Amino acid sequence: MANIQWNEGAPIYRQLKERVIAMMLDGVLKPGDALPSVRQVAADYQLNPITVSRAYQELADESLVEKRRGLGMFVTEEASKKLLASERERFLREEWPQVLERIQRLGLSLDQLMKPVRNGGGE
Repeated sequence: MANIQWNEGAPIYRQLKERVIAMMLDGVLKPGDALPSVRQVAADYQLNPITVSRAYQELADESLVEKRRGLGMFVTEEASKKLLASERERFLREEWPQVLERIQRLGLSLDQLMKPVRNGGGE
């Protein structure tokens, strides 16, 4: 799970859950992959195992991971589709209105917005 910087403004279990979700969306964790054990994550990041368990349980409650008795937690087959759909919905509902407002405030045209993309990332 690489380096994680914990933010004081949010519960650690939620930050850990979001990190696992980001790994799923980025393809680092694929359907069928095992999550690191609760004990391993707790030891690696000096967390209380209950904190890690809570993050994993929320992922299980959302059917993003499943517990296999005696084996651990595994990414479900439908996790990627579910996450992509929910993240797209959240972006359109929460983030896009702010981006659109800024675009309008700055008076940017579609051509101006697409120019860096068409030119390979910049001028």
